[in-house]
Amino acid sequence: MAKQTDKQAYDGSQIQVLEGLEPVRKRPGMYIGSTGYDGVHHLIKEIADNSIDEAIAGYGTQVLVRILNDGGITITDNGRGIPVDIHPKTGKSTLETVLTVLHAGGKFGGGGYKVSSGLHGVGSSVVNALSTKMIAEVARGGNLYRIEFERGVPTTQLENLGKSPRPDGTSITFYPDPTIFKETVEFDYKWVVNYLRHQAYLTKGVYVQVDDDRTKERQAFYFEGGIQSYVKHLNIGKEVLSDTPFYVEKTIEDSMVEIAIQYNDTYTENVQAFANNVLNPDGGTHVVGFRSSLTQTINDYARKNNLLKEKEDNLSGDDIREGLTAIVLVKLPDPQFEGQTKNKLGNPEVRRYVQQVMNEYFGYYLDENPAVAKKIVSKALLAARARKAARAARENVIRKGVLDGLNLPGKLADCSSKKPEECELYIVEGDSAGGSAKSGRDSRTQAILPLRGKVLNTERARLDKMLANNEIVSLIKGMGVGIGDQFDLSGLRYYKIVFMTDADVDGAHISTLLLTFFFRYMPEVVKGGHVYLAKPPLFGLIKGTGSARKIDYIYDEDALEAKIAKRIEERKKEGLKINADDERFKQAGYTAQQRFKGLGEMNAQQLWDTTMNPENRVLIRVNIEDAEKADAIFTKLMGQEVELRKNFIQSRASTVKIDDLDF
Repeated sequence: MAKQTDKQAYDGSQIQVLEGLEPVRKRPGMYIGSTGYDGVHHLIKEIADNSIDEAIAGYGTQVLVRILNDGGITITDNGRGIPVDIHPKTGKSTLETVLTVLHAGGKFGGGGYKVSSGLHGVGSSVVNALSTKMIAEVARGGNLYRIEFERGVPTTQLENLGKSPRPDGTSITFYPDPTIFKETVEFDYKWVVNYLRHQAYLTKGVYVQVDDDRTKERQAFYFEGGIQSYVKHLNIGKEVLSDTPFYVEKTIEDSMVEIAIQYNDTYTENVQAFANNVLNPDGGTHVVGFRSSLTQTINDYARKNNLLKEKEDNLSGDDIREGLTAIVLVKLPDPQFEGQTKNKLGNPEVRRYVQQVMNEYFGYYLDENPAVAKKIVSKALLAARARKAARAARENVIRKGVLDGLNLPGKLADCSSKKPEECELYIVEGDSAGGSAKSGRDSRTQAILPLRGKVLNTERARLDKMLANNEIVSLIKGMGVGIGDQFDLSGLRYYKIVFMTDADVDGAHISTLLLTFFFRYMPEVVKGGHVYLAKPPLFGLIKGTGSARKIDYIYDEDALEAKIAKRIEERKKEGLKINADDERFKQAGYTAQQRFKGLGEMNAQQLWDTTMNPENRVLIRVNIEDAEKADAIFTKLMGQEVELRKNFIQSRASTVKIDDLDF
């Protein structure tokens, strides 16, 4: 590389030193993960977590959040209030110090908090740095104090506004900076509600409220039962093995372990782990300790009570966790998270704490509730038998067919490219549409997998039953990621998985069945943003005949009416005579209007033009915004409980259009 010829000396003047909160504004992603939708809402967590910490410490009982009309948000608690005295190190008020100095907070072992969700001391100051404006008000000792900031810099001195009837506490108002958050600075009411509902579950006895001044919506939560209520909530719509969850709360040394467990009749596990009220989606030492103890305790009970014969193998962890719903919550003075996002807990001592509590108290629970214990063991034994029954099929289907890259499903029309990032798999409803798709596709990057009939409802099926279903096996083979304990996302052969079904009720049903399979057995594929829904057109507006024939494709009824109305107005402006007695499409200058009932009605060229051509197609990416809500919806729509589905259908019957139904 040629040497630069700039004659400017390389000296200390060229070394940039970022002071105060400048590093935050320079590299915001390092502190909040992203500057998109998630980052904006992470700001709420940073402030609200401080209020929750006051409640955890026993000093507060409520957290109030108000989304303002002018784009700001106010978070208020009735805790002790951030101190306003002069800080001995900075010479500024403690309130200003907390809001402007990185790594300044009451959570470093100085006696401010025994446990807290945030320990890096960057939360409040980071929010301040990334806001165009922040207003902090503290009620303390009967007086009200106020200070304002712009982009982390104080614009006023801390002012004592005098006596106030307000109870002690802190109120923070902030406005996200649009120069930082270029995607959006608008707060999502549903996100705020969901977050605060979780906090109410995890902090029993705290009242939380969300008010949206924009829409006048309001929701409030208070759960005396804490995580017991949470577990019951997660199991709504499922048949549980016991009406009352197992629950224990135990302090060990300077930490607290809180666990709630309730089994249901499904085939999946739902274990949610938290450290100091922070969700740890990647688990950590508390989850390792919990799973290890659960497996050991249930096996010990089964052996002791002769539910497992001497010659039988121990039940595996997967067998025991089938149908398990559990919350594992630990509170400790110095949590060691992996990164600022706190996805995984790393404290080694926590594993021992959780194991100790589970070994003792869950063992007591099983002994004292033999009927429930027998149901749990019986369910695990059924899971073990199903696992053994599926083992041969799994090894054949997955190891030989997928992991070795051999024996792909015969009806799969694969693409020639071997680069997963540019490959797409179209899962197509029926052989007819599959044939058109194969003829019309880009064979270099687009693979076609036609499915016959309805896909198996995997919400009600174990793995052994799934591996006996040809359509599911074809899916597993084609995907390349395996399933169950052999799932490996790195084997994904296509970075876009596209469901291409008819634009009718049957097509929607097939898409829902496919989504159920992916959500329950390949959630990582969905979370990775690999699953899409193709949106085929509903209408074709035809103009001309023969070689001059042209079709405008329309994707919904509103767009159809808008297109026709626009074209009629254009023709009137052109001075063309419009016959009001003609059908609307004729008034718009079209010779015919076509309603597509299915993909099979389209030839290869039409399918390419409308649904498969990357230049023209409409694809809807499937995201899991709220896994808990998604779980409840799949349980309601695809589970065993008929009454839930019946109520859902009845409540929405008025929105169904008769033309969309097949008779």
